[in-house]
Amino acid sequence: MRPRTKSGLLWGAIGALAFLVLAQGYELLFAPGISLLVKLAIAVVVWTVTGAASYLLEGWLARSERS
Repeated sequence: MRPRTKSGLLWGAIGALAFLVLAQGYELLFAPGISLLVKLAIAVVVWTVTGAASYLLEGWLARSERS
């Protein structure tokens, strides 16, 4: 697997897990929210969007960092 692909997948996983932690924290502090299946579905969407964004923007960020 290419390093850029691996990086995108890992950033997607971090985004999905961060969403799940925030959703759980909200439920603990305030009120019961959405069901587990809905949370998992949203986490998959977050994973996909975060992974795709990090994959697509990695080259741009690396170029702007050198400037």
